[in-house]
Amino acid sequence: MVRMVNINPSMKRMAILALAGFLGLPLGTAWAQGVDLTGGNGEEPLAIDAQGGIEWNQKDQVFIASGPAKATRGDMVLHADEMRAFYRPSDGGSSEVYRLNATGQVRITSPGRVATGGQAIYDVDKSVIVLKDGNPVTLTSGADVITTTGQLEFWDKRNMAVARGDAEAVRADKRIRADVLTAHFIKASGGQTELDLVEAFDHVVIITATEQVFADRAAYNVPTGLARLTGSVKIKRGDNVINGCSADIDLNSGISRMNSCEGGTVSGSGVSGGVSGGASKSGAPRVHGVLAPTIKD
Repeated sequence: MVRMVNINPSMKRMAILALAGFLGLPLGTAWAQGVDLTGGNGEEPLAIDAQGGIEWNQKDQVFIASGPAKATRGDMVLHADEMRAFYRPSDGGSSEVYRLNATGQVRITSPGRVATGGQAIYDVDKSVIVLKDGNPVTLTSGADVITTTGQLEFWDKRNMAVARGDAEAVRADKRIRADVLTAHFIKASGGQTELDLVEAFDHVVIITATEQVFADRAAYNVPTGLARLTGSVKIKRGDNVINGCSADIDLNSGISRMNSCEGGTVSGSGVSGGVSGGASKSGAPRVHGVLAPTIKD
């Protein structure tokens, strides 16, 4: 095992150059406090910097970066107190890093997004990071904040994040809670990333300043503020309650529209709005309720 901690700069430089040769990297890609490593799949390299030094354990095929440490791949940067980069033999006689474990004050940044937690496992081949132990784990994108007491999967190549376990998405006074939230991002002008769509699964609850909505599943279009809910939908506004199989909600205007089940009806009590029924062109009943906010002086 070669330990690159607390040794003089010239010896450290020689050790890192030897490491670069072992990995099949060109000389000059490593520096005194870090090293460029070949990433899995032979794609973008993975650069690791560590203020406390880097230990190379050849027996276990792992590099240990003592923190604060930083790993960079493309426009994604991962910070932690300690990192362990596991490598394997690759084609051409060199080696490549396939997994990176980060512990302690983990922070992941990319254009327009910041995620924090206590531990992270980075699958370099798939460009997927599993973040957990954050109390809670948090992902911030502009005005949107997603939290979970479970784990957050960050799928970099697919511009997607999945929060599992007591997940919640918040924007101003609007909240979406569910067992699982899937956030889809898009590239905006200037290279920033913005939240575009949030999908919610199981025990879905949407809370606004005027109402609570319950459903089995929801899809929320963030730019438009429109949400479609399906499966045992219930809208509750004060003492007013209305039930159905699906609903369309405009979270910006506060107007909710309940749709009936196929061939069924909408039921409710104390609804402040109209409930009307009629037949669709196909002959199946289409009954819906429209709830308007009650304005008090």
